[in-house]
Amino acid sequence: MEYLQQIVFVLVLAVASYLLAKRFKFIKNGINLGKPLDRTDRSSERWKSMLLVAFGQKKMFKKPLPAFLHLFVYVGFLIINLEVLEFIIDGLAGTHRIFAPYLGSVYTILMNFFEFLAVAVLTACVIFLIRRNIIKVDRFHKPEMKKWPTLDANLILITEVVLMMAILKMNAADQVLQAKGAAHYTHTGTLFFSSFLMPFFQNFEIGTLIIFERVFWWFHIIGILGFAVYVTYSKHLHIFLAFPNTYFANLNPMGKVANMDSVTNEVKLMLGMPTEGDAAPPAEVGRFGAKDVNDLSWKSLMDSFTCTECGRCTAECPANQTGKKLSPRAIMMATRDRVEEVLTNEKGLENGKSLLNDFISKEEINACTACNACVEACPVLIDPLSIILELRRFISMEESGSPAAWNSMFQNIETNFAPWKFAPTDRFNWADDLKKD
Repeated sequence: MEYLQQIVFVLVLAVASYLLAKRFKFIKNGINLGKPLDRTDRSSERWKSMLLVAFGQKKMFKKPLPAFLHLFVYVGFLIINLEVLEFIIDGLAGTHRIFAPYLGSVYTILMNFFEFLAVAVLTACVIFLIRRNIIKVDRFHKPEMKKWPTLDANLILITEVVLMMAILKMNAADQVLQAKGAAHYTHTGTLFFSSFLMPFFQNFEIGTLIIFERVFWWFHIIGILGFAVYVTYSKHLHIFLAFPNTYFANLNPMGKVANMDSVTNEVKLMLGMPTEGDAAPPAEVGRFGAKDVNDLSWKSLMDSFTCTECGRCTAECPANQTGKKLSPRAIMMATRDRVEEVLTNEKGLENGKSLLNDFISKEEINACTACNACVEACPVLIDPLSIILELRRFISMEESGSPAAWNSMFQNIETNFAPWKFAPTDRFNWADDLKKD
């Protein structure tokens, strides 16, 4: 029977590993649809940013309550998974609590700490469920959060509650088996939180208790592996991608717009100014701005997969607050949906659709004030504005489809070097009256 459990465990682990590898390959292919972008500069700043923002949760603490709750879930996820290492070794070797004899009393301390985190995660998830479904925090109930996004968030939270309960019940049954002198069950010492559940198991026979303990053990390890696979399909993919996403984030000041090098060089050549690199005419530009996901940078596509759907960007967006259709979160979700459609549709990018118009409307992006509030609010340094500006650049430069007032402004800037319709020589005429005084 023991060998059968080991065989089954190896099969479960192999299936989970295969599904994870397949999904990560899919995500990598999606990110690689984007255009090249060099983000290898200033490595020390990038490491610092990643450690503070992704690992240290720096930007979460603008709102202390959800920040501390999220911190419990985050730290619990990282540290409790150290216990999963023991699960994996026990499953492969056919042992039970393999570290207990070697660590002695330290093992008891560690297990009590793991149980504290399990209770903290459980409590935080229950509070998050209440905030989403009873209190109904506004940012969780925007139009883009209907149906699947809401169900996805609730499924994740409920799964985490169930998995934490499985740990506590397994430990409770395990302690009762230790007290009854069951063979193969190494003494762990008293585990504080799970000991409150021990009375539920006291009256069962050893054989029944072993079944309970094994069921909880299998439920937890299969749940963890299944959760890891499911996460790659859900908004919680940021658990993995937050680290590379913060490392490769834009380190330039937020107000600095990324101009097109080819256009900049061409203008400089026309004005007789020195250009970057050699002075040869720039290569022909395939497209100004972005119409579809392959026109965006790979970093923008990574942003879309990293999006936590927390809605902090939309909650801070002044356009959204005044009732405009724009939602930076919806921009990121639509970009990710388009990438996944391209990868799963046999026609790919030629399936008759595009990111602009089919997934994101002109009304949405024209409402953007380019204030960077969404970028500042994001806890994992996602940049919705870069996508919006690229789409607007396409509309302006390829389709001449910007609003009439914008086109007039563009024309004035081109001819008069200012948004206003008068010659540069008349720019300071308003000051003439001041001279008379």
